[in-house]
Amino acid sequence: MTQGIADAPGTSKSGLDPHRLLPADPASRALALDLYNSVKDLPIVSPHGHTDPRWYAENEAFPDPAQLIIVPDHYVSRMLYSQGIDLGALGLPRVDGGWTESDSRKIWRIFAENFHLFRATPSRMWLEHSFQEVFGWTKRLSAETADESYDHIADCLTRPEFRPRALFERFNIEAIATTESPLDDLKWHRRIRDSGWTGRVVTAYRPDSVVDPEFEGFQDNIEKFGELTGENTASWQGYLNAHRARRAYFKSFGATSSDHGHPTARTEDLSAAQADELFQKALKGSCSPQEADAFRGHMLTEMARMSLEDGLVLQIHPGSHRNHSKAIMQSFGRDKGFDIPTQTNYVDALKPLLDAVGLEKNLSIILFTLDETAYTRELAPLAGVYPVLKLGPAWWYYDSPEGMRRFREMTTETAGFYNTVGFNDDTRAFCSIPARHDVARRVDSAYLASLVTSGRLDEDEAFEVAHDLTYRLVKQAYRL
Repeated sequence: MTQGIADAPGTSKSGLDPHRLLPADPASRALALDLYNSVKDLPIVSPHGHTDPRWYAENEAFPDPAQLIIVPDHYVSRMLYSQGIDLGALGLPRVDGGWTESDSRKIWRIFAENFHLFRATPSRMWLEHSFQEVFGWTKRLSAETADESYDHIADCLTRPEFRPRALFERFNIEAIATTESPLDDLKWHRRIRDSGWTGRVVTAYRPDSVVDPEFEGFQDNIEKFGELTGENTASWQGYLNAHRARRAYFKSFGATSSDHGHPTARTEDLSAAQADELFQKALKGSCSPQEADAFRGHMLTEMARMSLEDGLVLQIHPGSHRNHSKAIMQSFGRDKGFDIPTQTNYVDALKPLLDAVGLEKNLSIILFTLDETAYTRELAPLAGVYPVLKLGPAWWYYDSPEGMRRFREMTTETAGFYNTVGFNDDTRAFCSIPARHDVARRVDSAYLASLVTSGRLDEDEAFEVAHDLTYRLVKQAYRL
């Protein structure tokens, strides 16, 4: 094990174990380490994420450790909130105008004092990887090291080599996708493009705000949608044309995918008259919950047909009861850690879409899930036969060593490796990107080593699959 820096009691240790997540038995560990070493330095392709394109456009120094590491990361804030620490005390901005802590050192001290809450979580592994590999900090974070660690990281952030573009290049990121609403003018992407910087930052089309009748401000959003496109979005055909126009605009800024975060995996294939009837109800705000779900479901099929026209990969990640706490939503807004997994049906829910386009050879649909019980029963069998379907990686709550291992064990026997799409880090936490990809590479290497040592895979094949899972499949699946 790598030796950490000794210090006062409670402040020592750190240093990342070079064999972390690899098998314990010597034969499997040796092979897993060889597999990992063969892929650990491959470029990062991050096709599904939520970093801020403004970082890369302006390339200004990150303001301080708390604003970089704590405030944007709901994995961090939700754990602390679960132990009674107010989100305002963590610096999260409020939409209701209430108090929020503005002293980043105080925010960091709260984080450091409560770092023990993250023991054995993926967040702990990502954070310590970031502290050590990005900032060279190897002591354990604690109340005793709070100020010292803050000063160390804050000093790093003043240097040119810690600006967003420099870190992007140091992380060996070949391409990264951000995610924007159809109402976004993409000005930061335009600035990136016009700057002459060669880093590849593309957008992804996330139309939930103009597809979901239950999205806050839906009617106003549809009106703005029409203003942006010059289409009559009060009419069904004008509304569809507005989507086509914005998809084309997003493609002009490098988009290769659309991204759909619906509460369920329901799809529908309605007639134009039926769809228009639902759309008019949505415009009036008179949809029942079932009608809103039906409209979202039909729009997935419409988006799939548009993907056949323009080539965008369609990502569906359903099954989250988003913004579960009404009070937090009202006070702090969306995406503050209160999105909770729900049970999700895929076999029946996807049938209308698959009846419409499921056998197309030029369409790519990537399915995600927050319901692991669906892997073996539904998702792997579906992806194992329908040409349009691929399985997205272990996602969100299952972006963890155990979750990744379970994903491989539960899907490979039916869908194989080549109906999956590599790894997505899906994060707003910029410095955790290399940490997350490192975990995926280690877990896949360990799994492949177990297949070899148990006689289920030849060793030369394992090295080829390791490369495919790390690099080739993601570029192929996302058309990057």
